[in-house]
Amino acid sequence: MTKYFIGFYLKLFFILFVAFSIHLLVLNYLKKPLFENRIILAYVLNFILAVTIYHSLFLLRKKYLDILGFVFMGGSLIKFFLFFLFFFPVYRKNGNIDLLEATSFLVPYLLCLIIEILYLSKLLNKAT
Repeated sequence: MTKYFIGFYLKLFFILFVAFSIHLLVLNYLKKPLFENRIILAYVLNFILAVTIYHSLFLLRKKYLDILGFVFMGGSLIKFFLFFLFFFPVYRKNGNIDLLEATSFLVPYLLCLIIEILYLSKLLNKAT
């Protein structure tokens, strides 16, 4: 059980760390501010939510196998709710959301989503 958690956590952390580093290198290359647009909060929050969702799915996999997809979609709904709570008001202060603001949230969100889907598919294949 713990090897699944540790493997997921380490791979997720490593991929997000590499993506965050590349993200900062690109921002630096473009001479843009590195730590604006709540970029650190976006990476940390997406990591925490991905870990929480995966952990929940793993714990529910035997008893509630038939509704794991709905639990996953509920986790995505929570991510959207937190986006609109913590990020959207800040991004819309100037009247529009620019590319830097969008990528600050979407890069970690999409990476976490892809990793969650890959691990969820592995989890479901092992359960059936």
